[in-house]
Amino acid sequence: MAFRLPNQKLRSPIRKMGNSKSSTPIERRDLEPGVMGEANMDGSIYLSNKLKKGSPMEKEVLQHEMKHLNDMKMGKLKYDDNSITYNGKKYARKNGKINYNGKWMQEGASGFPWERKANKK
Repeated sequence: MAFRLPNQKLRSPIRKMGNSKSSTPIERRDLEPGVMGEANMDGSIYLSNKLKKGSPMEKEVLQHEMKHLNDMKMGKLKYDDNSITYNGKKYARKNGKINYNGKWMQEGASGFPWERKANKK
């Protein structure tokens, strides 16, 4: 519950994206080449400046990143600079790659179980 003084507007963290409202902070940024979106542990999402506002691709990227955020909120997924933990199993992370089953793979690769799940519609 929020408290506000009379005659003062309550500030809301709600951002409008297309026709939907979301309490998720969404920020456009210059992201690494090939990266269209990032879900962050703080609950925010970064979208690439290269995505056209209101485009089907923007919607697809946003939905994908929202699935990651939901996994984070449920405790299924978390990450830091050195690792990613998915369903309780920790994977080393270094220089934009993740060691998955003994093989270093590029972050965001479709072979990761957290990416396969996020890509399902």
